[in-house]
Amino acid sequence: LVRLKESGGASVQAGGRLRLSCEGSGSYRGTCMGWFHLSPGKRISERRAVAIITHTGEITYYSPSAKGRFTISQDTAKRSVFLEMTNLRPEDSGQYYCVADTENLSDCARASPVPYRFWGEGTQVTVSS
Repeated sequence: LVRLKESGGASVQAGGRLRLSCEGSGSYRGTCMGWFHLSPGKRISERRAVAIITHTGEITYYSPSAKGRFTISQDTAKRSVFLEMTNLRPEDSGQYYCVADTENLSDCARASPVPYRFWGEGTQVTVSS
C-alpha cells in the first residue's frame, strides 16, 4: 500500500552536486520524512541518518558531514522530499534511502532508523575523485 520511490542518484566527480527526490504514495500519517545513507560494504543495519524534516517543515537533523553541504526540503502536497547535495565527496558514495512516518513526532529528532515505518529501495550515488 505505502511506497517511497527515490530517484536522482548518479555518478559524479568530487565537488559535484546532485538532487535526490523521493515521492510517497499510499496512505500514511507522515510525521516526518528524511534520508539515510548506507556506505558501500556496510550492512543494512549500518544505515545512518543524513537529514530529516517534519511535516510542518522543521528540519530536525543534519548529520555532521551533511551540514553546510546538503539541504533537505519537501513538497507536502506531493508528499515528496528532496535532498540537494553540493560539494560531494567520495565518502558520500553509497545508497540513499528515503524514510517516512514515525509514530511520535519527537522521534523525528532522534536520527535513528528504528522509529521509521516506511523505507524506499534506495538510489545509488557514486562520487569519484
